[in-house]
Amino acid sequence: MMKYCTAFAMLVVSCFVVVPDSYAQSTAGRWSLGFHGGANLWVNDMNVRKVGMGGGMYARYGLSPFFSVGLQGGYEDLKAYQVPIYKEIPENYLKLRATNLDLVGWVHLTPGRIIAPYIYFGAGMMAYKRSNTLKHIPENKYYTSFHFPLGIGFEAFVGQQTSIVLEASARLTDDNTEQHKYKAPDWYGTLRAGVNVYFGSSDSDDDDNDGLTNAQERMLGTDPDNPDTDGDGLKDGEEVRRYKTDPLNPDTDGDGLNDGDEVVKYRTDPTLWDTDGDGLSDGDEVLKYGTDPLRIDTDGDTLSDGDEVLRYNTDPLKVDTDGDGLSDWEEVRIHKTDPNNPDTDGDGLLDGEEVRRYQTDPTRADTDRGGVSDGAEVLRGTNPLDPRDDGKTPPPEKLMEGGTPVTLQGLNFVSGSARLLKNAEQTLERAYNALVADPTLRVQIVGYSDNVGSASANNRLSLQRAEAAKAWLVKKGIDPSRLETVGRGMNDPVDTNETAVGRANNRRVEFNVVR
Repeated sequence: MMKYCTAFAMLVVSCFVVVPDSYAQSTAGRWSLGFHGGANLWVNDMNVRKVGMGGGMYARYGLSPFFSVGLQGGYEDLKAYQVPIYKEIPENYLKLRATNLDLVGWVHLTPGRIIAPYIYFGAGMMAYKRSNTLKHIPENKYYTSFHFPLGIGFEAFVGQQTSIVLEASARLTDDNTEQHKYKAPDWYGTLRAGVNVYFGSSDSDDDDNDGLTNAQERMLGTDPDNPDTDGDGLKDGEEVRRYKTDPLNPDTDGDGLNDGDEVVKYRTDPTLWDTDGDGLSDGDEVLKYGTDPLRIDTDGDTLSDGDEVLRYNTDPLKVDTDGDGLSDWEEVRIHKTDPNNPDTDGDGLLDGEEVRRYQTDPTRADTDRGGVSDGAEVLRGTNPLDPRDDGKTPPPEKLMEGGTPVTLQGLNFVSGSARLLKNAEQTLERAYNALVADPTLRVQIVGYSDNVGSASANNRLSLQRAEAAKAWLVKKGIDPSRLETVGRGMNDPVDTNETAVGRANNRRVEFNVVR
């Protein structure tokens, strides 16, 4: 008997392993058919028990989620031995070929669960023929007995209409089945496995396995045959019970992202238009600006993404939008400069250079009010913080010193480009004057870049910058044969590449006298 129990248990477990989802259904208001088979053990006045086989089927109807009623019938081979034979029981072997039909009630202990235990009880009749020799010679006469089944089992739903069943029962008969009234009434036990098939559905069912019953879906207006009515990637039951979103609206908060993407992909709150509270909708952050909808300040410059986009028109992905060496926050909150203009006062110096290098006022073109702009003073070598030297004659040109590379101060470029900043013409004018003053000078113009980008790209860019300076001088009338261009990319930096100001200083052009 034990080996049959083990086999049935393994059958049921194997069925559970392949079940991908919960198909729990209610029996209420539904017809079902069951087909079960297994082993039996006949307990009577004979002293040797033998396992027989049997099976049956039933048809039942669910009166409520907790109770069903129906007819159950089946066939059993009941077997027993008597050793030794004595006068009260003269046969050494007996077999019954028995059929039964019962009116049965089932009590469902946990309706609506994927694994649903139950008990059942009933009453009916059993008809049987006896074989009372080892040659299995049957009697031609049918006998009858009352039949009272009492059982326990569970069913595991593996589909919308199907469950796997394992059950055990005890079935009471009269004391004459082995044709000897002796001691107690006869009975037999069964252990069976089988399949139940359901028809139709009820309000208590969850036909689409979305976590809501059919009745709940009808109240909400969702589709009981579609687990995701609005197609947003979340089951209707998850939307209602877990996320509190609208199962009829794929974008509950109206932020431009569907609820499923917010939960699974972006980890934002599908009920909040702006999860991080920065003033931008989650959809705009993800789809339009590329910012992080879970961070108020994506670039870490201390300005919220919303302020950068809506108030200052700066780039929320860049700490320093205009590349002048000052963070957007420093420009807006401390220095009151324009975060979109690298030279707010138009004096030819970057705002970052004025603050960190020259200590001049980046909002005033002439910090010392001496009549000469800060950029011009830096180029001529006078002090932009001292008005007393503004009227002095600039020192002699020393732009070209043989053998020593001379960096053209103020000749800077837009990051990632060979486009000269607007202060460049003043610097190139100095180079032009020096070349005109000494027609014998031949120079090598060397371009450099910062370390942003690949080496090959920076080599090309640095050469383009050197050629941009040459083109300006040639246009002014300098013989192109006196000018040689070279690009050295990110090699030989003169400042750190860890800061915006340092990178700006490394984006430079040097003149080498080669005569």
